[in-house]
Amino acid sequence: MAVKWLVTLGIAVAILASTIHQIPEGHVGIYYRGGALLTLVTSPGFHVKMPLLTAVKIVQTTLHTDEVKNIPCGTSGGTMIYFDKIEVVNILNRDAVIETVRNYTVNYDRPLIFDKIHHEVNQFCSLHTLQEVYIDLFSSIDDHLKRTLQNDLNVLAPGLFVSSIRVTKPKIPEIIRRNYETMEQEKTQYMIVTAHQKVVEKEAETDRHRAVIEAEKVAQVAKIQYEQKILSKESEKRIAEIEAEIHLARERALADAQKYHSDTEAESNKLKLTPEYLQLAMYQALAQNTKIYFGNSIPNMFINTNEMLSSTTEFPS
Repeated sequence: MAVKWLVTLGIAVAILASTIHQIPEGHVGIYYRGGALLTLVTSPGFHVKMPLLTAVKIVQTTLHTDEVKNIPCGTSGGTMIYFDKIEVVNILNRDAVIETVRNYTVNYDRPLIFDKIHHEVNQFCSLHTLQEVYIDLFSSIDDHLKRTLQNDLNVLAPGLFVSSIRVTKPKIPEIIRRNYETMEQEKTQYMIVTAHQKVVEKEAETDRHRAVIEAEKVAQVAKIQYEQKILSKESEKRIAEIEAEIHLARERALADAQKYHSDTEAESNKLKLTPEYLQLAMYQALAQNTKIYFGNSIPNMFINTNEMLSSTTEFPS
């Protein structure tokens, strides 16, 4: 009897335990009953479901990364290469969980992300050469995949968003890889030589500019010195002209003064030539004589007084 009770109690505990379940943070719970997906979505925490009849599935609704590995890729030239890993960072909106799971099951990322990545990578490779995939366009592959994948998801699964895609360098045949390494080394060497040549050219150009600047400086100094000399000579010439003008003016003034003095003296002398003055001058001259002569004809012996008085003496003006 006790055994039956223990069995019954164990079954009851097992049934009770199967009804209680936990949803972790960052996830939601969805439920199936009889294989049909219910519309119920539960948040993180403890919840109760009908035992045996209802099954719970946990779906992540936070940002997570899907790693798509070993993706074959045939280029337009027929070379087969492989991408070891492509990481797709995506997030599913909580409101879109039921619709997405109903259309693509709980493993929705398999058809929507993994398969789509394989398809898009092969599409990209088939349209480009090995050189473009491996070198020229490699940096743009992640943006191309993100853009094309998100465009498809907007139609197939609204609410599923791609945050970013990281693409690793593909594996290529060994002989081709060695050729690329050789080419890369030669390219690096060429870049070093080119960079050195540019440095040399830049230094030469700098030297030329420096020489031109120095020549222009010397020319400007010479020009300034020449202009200074011209100004100095012009100043000396002007000073000489001014001194000549001053001297000429002084000589002219002196000549004018002498002429004025001569004219004035002549005019004065002309005014003095009167009979009375001449007679006075004659008497004064006779008075200076130490010898005295007596007689009536004595004055006529020296000078004819009448002729002297009648004559007029003119002085040059």
